Amino acid sequence: MPAPKTSDKLRFGTVGSPQTTPVSGTAAAVAHIRELGLDHLEIAWVQSVRVSDETCAEIKAAAQKASVTLSIHAPYYINLNSQTAELMAKSDERLLAAARKGYLAGAKDIIFHPGSYHSQPPEQVYERAKEKLLELTAILRGEGVRVNLRPETMGKGAMFGNLDEVVQLSKDVPGVLPCIDWAHLHARRGDGTFNSYAEFADALERVKTVLGETGLKTLHFHISGIAYTAKGEKEHLPLNEADLRYRELLQAFVDYGVEGTAAIEAPEPFHTADALTFQATYRRLSALKEGTAPAAAGEDE
Repeated sequence: MPAPKTSDKLRFGTVGSPQTTPVSGTAAAVAHIRELGLDHLEIAWVQSVRVSDETCAEIKAAAQKASVTLSIHAPYYINLNSQTAELMAKSDERLLAAARKGYLAGAKDIIFHPGSYHSQPPEQVYERAKEKLLELTAILRGEGVRVNLRPETMGKGAMFGNLDEVVQLSKDVPGVLPCIDWAHLHARRGDGTFNSYAEFADALERVKTVLGETGLKTLHFHISGIAYTAKGEKEHLPLNEADLRYRELLQAFVDYGVEGTAAIEAPEPFHTADALTFQATYRRLSALKEGTAPAAAGEDE
């Protein structure tokens, strides 16, 4: 079937294959993303990167045929602040492997959890993370692996990766861009804040201040409902069980002209439905702002 071209400034999809994919395999998941009317798939290599070059080529071909963009969620076991040389070497190799294979599969963005403070001063951890990313991006450039490494904002205060750290890394290191997980930012403080239009808009202003207007046009998001405690993130939730004010979040995207991709991390069996809800709500808000939304029943009669 021909692949329609989206006019959306934000491309929506899922993290991991939609649970409605009829057969196994990432290439099939890519095709199913298009059948659903979504535009993006984040491939979840979260345990390890075990994929052949041939399979990567199949994934890339499927994505090109369906006009679906791809990102990679690298293994969880990455820590830019690993405390031993052995652990650091393993962390490096996991991120490099995700980037190398992801590039072969046609992905441009490699998402990863940046690590832990290990009770060290945040400024010290930031400098170590920056030096590590300068090293890793240089390796990838030398190999011709043209991807963006995207450290993700994290959902617990003990984890390195608040919004300012992730955005500043994107300014200080060529080849690094942010992955803003809005549910994690909501959960990080553990007090129910970071859940209003004003706070979402302030976050986008901070991105614009550091990275410029271009920063707002090259964003990658994770969005979902989330449960949290005083210590931060507990687990992802479906939208109908969560307190995330996602309509206000999407309105901020529309008002700031944000462009990029949004990958939805809802738990099954709400995975596909929540992605479609986010996309439909975003399209409705965009149409209302542009004055192209159809009138509600009873209007103009």
